[in-house]
Amino acid sequence: MTKITFIGAGSTIFAKNVLGDAMLTPSLQDAHIALYDIDEKRLKESELMLKNINKNSNENRADIVSYPDRKEALREADFVINAIQVGGYKPSTVIDFDIPKKYGLRQTIGDTMGIGGIFRTLRTLPVMLDFAKEMEEVCPNAWLLNYTNPMAMLTMGVLKATSIKTVGLCHSVQVCVPELFEHLGIADQYDLNDFQWKIAGINHMAFLLEITKNGEDFYPTIRQLAAEKPNPHPDSVRFELLKRFGYYITESSEHNAEYHPYFIKSKYPELIDELGIPLDEYLRRCEQQINDWESMREDIVNNGELTHTRSREYASYIMDSITTGTPSVIAGNVLNKGLITNLPTDVCVEVPCLVDKNGVQPTYVGELPTQLAALNRTNINVQELTVEAALTLDKSKIYQAAYLDPHLSSELSLTDIKNLVDDLIEAHGDYLPEYN
Repeated sequence: MTKITFIGAGSTIFAKNVLGDAMLTPSLQDAHIALYDIDEKRLKESELMLKNINKNSNENRADIVSYPDRKEALREADFVINAIQVGGYKPSTVIDFDIPKKYGLRQTIGDTMGIGGIFRTLRTLPVMLDFAKEMEEVCPNAWLLNYTNPMAMLTMGVLKATSIKTVGLCHSVQVCVPELFEHLGIADQYDLNDFQWKIAGINHMAFLLEITKNGEDFYPTIRQLAAEKPNPHPDSVRFELLKRFGYYITESSEHNAEYHPYFIKSKYPELIDELGIPLDEYLRRCEQQINDWESMREDIVNNGELTHTRSREYASYIMDSITTGTPSVIAGNVLNKGLITNLPTDVCVEVPCLVDKNGVQPTYVGELPTQLAALNRTNINVQELTVEAALTLDKSKIYQAAYLDPHLSSELSLTDIKNLVDDLIEAHGDYLPEYN
């Protein structure tokens, strides 16, 4: 019997998608599903919700159990899914936004790069390393499927500091081309089955490197249509990057607005309206999700008729391929072992991966176009130093990561960046380890 352990199972909607998918996958329908979360109330809600899906969509074949002890939840697992959020929306996410505002620094999402991404890594990676060490003891052969952001930094840290087989998973690659066609206004004109494409880079900054329609290059059409679309629109930042650098990027415009030094600028405040950049977007989303959950709880948790439709999340496909040997192809976040030749070795890259009984096997990409590799490296610099800070507890590495961040360095002085880092370390308190 396959054992699937979900760490952070209080993320009820995400647990529904990933574990509901598993219960609709023949090779996983009889799995033992172990749930763990530090929030007992949300854990019980997820358990009830999943048992309803198991009854209505899976003939009660899965064995679903909540565990009060994390190590016991992990024991003898075949697959471990990580979806934790250390510090939660309050206090930690609010701190990540409010303190930078005192320095005049604005963010949109703050969960991947920038000062928000740095501190989310610093408080999350120690927790992940704790349970990865437990995995080394009680399920050393399990695959860790990481869904928690900052994806690149957390996945890199676990792969560098432990022996656990780990892949980082994000859905931005699956939705990249459909979203592009939607934003170009051509989604109804074409069948995506007529297209073939290739995507690689780093998480949230991978690039649509090639796209062909029945073997013919479709990029000239994309570039022309993007150039003709007036701002603002929902994808203005990505289209601006496409115009300037030649390629479409995987993650949304609100994310990419803060990954680069060009868009959120106190000297050019007009760019916010011109490009429709949603400052403080993540705060609004969190508040909306909290409010929505209060109204959704009855429909999701206590709905005895609840069913599920398989989603596009990669987890069930990976688990099925490893279990049965039936091959699948995913976009995975893995260490760069010569996969992208003009990016540094042993940083986290996002590349196509073949999955079968041998596990998740990254494929060779080669060189990215020079300008794309250069954009990736601006983010990789920050990622490497942040991971070093978390693994060594060397505070100087936190400062250096922040000094090199594209958005921070374009807006603040070195002194202000250092003071901002110090303020955030103090504000996060016990959510951070002691730095030297």
